Amino acid sequence: MPPETPLSTSTLHTETAPDGTVTAQLRQTTLPSGLRIVTEQLAGARSASIGVWVGVGSADESDVLHGCSHFLEHLLFKGTSSRSAMDISVELDAVGGEFNAFTAKEYTCFHARVLGEDLPLAIDVLGDMLTDSLLEDVDVEAERAVILDEIAMHDDDPDDVVHNLFAELAYGADTPLGRPIAGTVDSIEALSRTQVHDFYTRHYRPESMVVSAAGRLDHEQVVDLVQRAFGRNDYLAGDATPLRRVGQGEIVPVHAGRRLVVRPFEQANLVVGAEGIAREDPRRFALGVLNTALGGGTSSRLFQEVRERRGLAYSVYSFAGHHADTGLVGVSVGCLPAKAEDVLDVVRHELAVVARDGLTDAEVRRGQGQLRGGLVLGLEDSGARMARWGKSALVHRESLGVEQALTRIETVTVDDVREVARAVLAGPEILAVVAPE
Repeated sequence: MPPETPLSTSTLHTETAPDGTVTAQLRQTTLPSGLRIVTEQLAGARSASIGVWVGVGSADESDVLHGCSHFLEHLLFKGTSSRSAMDISVELDAVGGEFNAFTAKEYTCFHARVLGEDLPLAIDVLGDMLTDSLLEDVDVEAERAVILDEIAMHDDDPDDVVHNLFAELAYGADTPLGRPIAGTVDSIEALSRTQVHDFYTRHYRPESMVVSAAGRLDHEQVVDLVQRAFGRNDYLAGDATPLRRVGQGEIVPVHAGRRLVVRPFEQANLVVGAEGIAREDPRRFALGVLNTALGGGTSSRLFQEVRERRGLAYSVYSFAGHHADTGLVGVSVGCLPAKAEDVLDVVRHELAVVARDGLTDAEVRRGQGQLRGGLVLGLEDSGARMARWGKSALVHRESLGVEQALTRIETVTVDDVREVARAVLAGPEILAVVAPE
């Protein structure tokens, strides 16, 4: 089919070297169907990464469809009208491509990394998979067994178990955000091919997708290739009809609670935390600095207090998770069962002190430096940049350039950190423990 005429194209960001040479340029085109195409051309790159970001995840599932997003992610690799599962694997393996996918709470991503000259192939394969998958009965049954194995694997990982328990306590076991992404044995065994297929046709629409690419590429060529690859069977025909997501714009309550789950693991694993902030909250940069300085590295307060000074645990870190309408903050620790109570006492004490007093000037500066360095170093390859822009276009109201993000981090003050610490660390406690006794 002939390519559609793009609705609009704009340049979002341009990065330049000290001599004025353009080193990266981020551009976006929105098609009449609502499909957005975001590319970043990187000077000197030899590889290119492509990702298709779909605005559906486990948070969009009803009770009877629990685990459907992840199930569907597996099935889209199983073949189309023109390619078998083997064809999909062979075509990308033959050019040395890296190819995978993952499901999160609020989105699903299919991605590939190839040499620049093989980007047309990667786009064609992804477009074929996402618009023309067959979802055969035999493949549904085969992947059902694979996913049940995957659930069992996660159930044997104490870190997965305790973090799933933490989310369940915070949001409730009967809510989309409180349930594990992969589903449960019961929910996966109950899903039918018809249910998965209906979920596919309802949610995998162009208005719910962002195609992002970075590396050795030309924006106009990528737009043309995407229109052709995704235009099969009139997939891009018509104008965008925005979909309302489950819970969109609604207040998501976070509950305090404590629970111990006994498992025959060698260690005790603890997650203690509280309600955080939503993804678009302007305080997120201050929270990022707080999180990094509190438990983001070997110089962090928690690492020094729990591991270096007291030798209570090998692993301790803090985290800040964000969703569209809610968020969580917490500290995760793995230790010997006999040390669990001491670890919890120390962590609670440090959180209370930071909630009351904030961080020192030196800690804030260290947190800013670590956050800045991590941001820049994390964008050294085309895959990381593709992921940043694809996720940003899908879930954020604005796409901040690297320099803009660095400026937001650098302008965080000690008072900003103190205020956000008081707001989140002093909240009602959520405590999840997985231990052998």
